[in-house]
Amino acid sequence: MRVLLAFDKFKDSLTAQSACAIAARALGERHRDWTLDLCPLADGGEGFCEILTTSAGGELKTFSVDAPRGGLVDASLGLVSRERIPPAARTLLSLEDRESNIENPTRRIAIIEMATASGLAHLTPELRDPWHTTSRGTGQLVRAATELGAASILLGVGGSATHDLGHGALDALGLTCRDAAGDLVSPPIPAHWSRITRLDGAVSPALPPIRIACDVTNPLLGPRGAAAVYGPQKGLHAADLARLDHASARLALLLCAHGGQPDSLMDTPGAGAAGGLSFGLMAGAGAQLLAGFDLVAAWLDLDARLAAADMVITGEGRFDESSLSGKGPGAVAARALALGKPVHVFAGSVTAATRAGFALHAITRADTSLPQALREAPANLSATVRRVF
Repeated sequence: MRVLLAFDKFKDSLTAQSACAIAARALGERHRDWTLDLCPLADGGEGFCEILTTSAGGELKTFSVDAPRGGLVDASLGLVSRERIPPAARTLLSLEDRESNIENPTRRIAIIEMATASGLAHLTPELRDPWHTTSRGTGQLVRAATELGAASILLGVGGSATHDLGHGALDALGLTCRDAAGDLVSPPIPAHWSRITRLDGAVSPALPPIRIACDVTNPLLGPRGAAAVYGPQKGLHAADLARLDHASARLALLLCAHGGQPDSLMDTPGAGAAGGLSFGLMAGAGAQLLAGFDLVAAWLDLDARLAAADMVITGEGRFDESSLSGKGPGAVAARALALGKPVHVFAGSVTAATRAGFALHAITRADTSLPQALREAPANLSATVRRVF
């Protein structure tokens, strides 16, 4: 029996790597003769950099960068040789034509995970406030990758703490915000936006191409925009929503005008990802969006590993109807079912309707409080896997 273990993270409790390892140990206790293929998943948030870098035999480098709300934080970026990236992933990254004729074809691709520098996990609940958080640390990682000679940059934008439209990141890359007197406004966080009257400078011409792994389709503004959908989890009060959306529109128009970009860029699906960082890097640095899960699947050679498996086990912290929308464990399960493989999904909580072919397993009792569920997730996952198998 060959089993593919393809877990995503259990948010605030287990990394994808840890979930795979726990399930593997539990299965090993029951079935020593089974072959286990561990394939941790990443969606652009926590684990994105480490999982992709490790998979391709790359190198992790750590830098001290600005935290989302004051102080410094250690954040890593990965460096991977282009030749170690699976061909399908290289194609999705549009690397083939750009790099086929360069003098050194082994130049490396930088992998950056926004969450490590500007992530919500760096802030306790009382400090979460999108008016006062900055993406500058993410820009510093992009700058570090440029200085290391990266041929291109792959950026995962899940788990952000910010809503600064990427102005913090752009500030670290050379595009600054100024007030009516010409003085620098830094950091250009939303709390300071009323002082900004113009933008100055531009990102360095040495900046390599940036690809943003992004599965959300939210535009920048409006009822499905960054503030409306993601603001509350970052600490935005409902009474401030309209004010932040209006301020975002003004700053976005300034950035479009400064970069010679059409205002319609704000309506691009995915422009609202990471508090508008996707929009800001598209408008100010020429970044391009690509489908995050499709890239991760190609990078991890997921389809071949699914085809080789006799059974597929996946899971995440919460498995609900949104999990079936085409990414993460839901996509793994759908691809496995299409190949006729039996699928087991383990999650902290399960609210999705039972689907034919799926075996859904909630690892937490319904009456368990969230803090207790998070604390006990490792033991609960292990016990549930042992019970099922």
